[in-house]
Amino acid sequence: MAGGEAAAPLLEKKAAVYHEGCPGCAVDRRKALNPGVPYKEFFHIWTIILVSSLPISSLFPFLYFMIRDLHVAKTVEDIGFYAGFVGASYMLGRALTSTVWGMVADRIGRKPVIVFGLFSAFLFNILFGLSFRYWMAISTRFLLGSMNGLIGPIRAYAIEICRPEHHAIALSLVSTAWAIGLIVGPTIGGYLAQPAEKYPKLFPADSLLGRFPYFLPCLCISGFCFVVLISCIWLPETLHNHKINKEEGQASESLIPHFSDPEELIEHNITSTTKKSLLKNWPLMSSIILFCIVCFDDMAYTEIFSLWAESDRKYGGLSFTTEDVGQVLAVSGGSLIVYQTFLYPSIMKVMGPISTSRVASSLSMILLFAYAPITHLSRPWSSIAVNIVSVLKNIFVTSVVTCCFILQNNSVTQDQRATANGLATTLMSFFKAIAPAGAGIVFSWAQKRQHAFFFPGDQMVFFLLAIVELVTLMWTFKPFLAVPEQFSPTQRS
Repeated sequence: MAGGEAAAPLLEKKAAVYHEGCPGCAVDRRKALNPGVPYKEFFHIWTIILVSSLPISSLFPFLYFMIRDLHVAKTVEDIGFYAGFVGASYMLGRALTSTVWGMVADRIGRKPVIVFGLFSAFLFNILFGLSFRYWMAISTRFLLGSMNGLIGPIRAYAIEICRPEHHAIALSLVSTAWAIGLIVGPTIGGYLAQPAEKYPKLFPADSLLGRFPYFLPCLCISGFCFVVLISCIWLPETLHNHKINKEEGQASESLIPHFSDPEELIEHNITSTTKKSLLKNWPLMSSIILFCIVCFDDMAYTEIFSLWAESDRKYGGLSFTTEDVGQVLAVSGGSLIVYQTFLYPSIMKVMGPISTSRVASSLSMILLFAYAPITHLSRPWSSIAVNIVSVLKNIFVTSVVTCCFILQNNSVTQDQRATANGLATTLMSFFKAIAPAGAGIVFSWAQKRQHAFFFPGDQMVFFLLAIVELVTLMWTFKPFLAVPEQFSPTQRS
């Protein structure tokens, strides 16, 4: 009781300190006066994250055909090799600049970085669609990744725009919107790529879209970027522009989102007075490593899935068109929305992030062995089977990613959250930069061993993905993963 009596007056006293003209204080004042869920702000964040993720994956359904049309691959088996480097160029650019953009966001504000990131996505995605040489495709993707630095700041922004009791919703919103964007993007690319071939009456072969068959999906996504960019006029800034003294910093309301016991809150405030190095914060770093492994696996899977589905059946593929791949990913996106909205919150409440990650990783690993046999099915059974396994795979991956976000943001205090998210984005981007190139090389190698004794052809590709899933599962156990105190078994009991 004594702890509760001491904690409440402290929080009330410091929460009432606002500075006129400070945008961060204005947001804090609004949160104090409106305890409800900020639906308008959440929807705005959702659209920003969605449009930021669309350019990343929109190229995957047509990447196989784009590399073929650019005439850089001498054989069909080499297409995967060259395609991997196009996919990796975006992540390499983002990895090199994410930390810098995070520092800029901490210094001048979240909003300028978000606005500039949306503008770069709008510009360089259009230029990518107009690529007529292999070097241009790689260069525009690299610039798109390096200039778009809003991924880290938007996570911190999602936490800062709402009250502590809504932080879990905000983090789930980030991962859900990102996952949906990675599915909707390929859907747009699958349906709108090569319009002169699919819709010859609307788009003549000698028109602009006939000469640049992959420009239409990029143009549509850039148009969406432009609309969201204009809407950022009404985006409130959350960064404080005044100096926060030591006492105010310790009393920030963002320090208390996950502590229900007042004595635990006081102990947390005392231990957080001295900043701890993020690299020495093993609960944070272990959750970031788990996040990187999951993202590596997901990026490699996304690269391989489109190449595998569109390759010829004699090479172990499905002979799908870009429209077929887009349809599969559209079904996955719709199912993911339903799962994240209605099922995931209940699962998290019952199982917690650790158990949820373990179950999802285990099921995802088993599921990967179902892909190769699908090639022996005839239509429409192969399409039905691919839809089912694709839906389940994306559900499992999104579950683990959201759990990683929860663990990361509970491993640091509010004054280190933006830096932690930037660090996670940097490390994750390096893993995602390696994944497409590695996946493309492995896929190309697997195409040349169709009659091998041990996991011939594409069976080897999915076997290696299952190995990565096994590493993910192992990392969820001690001593690899250090669990934040509030998620330990003793606290949960």
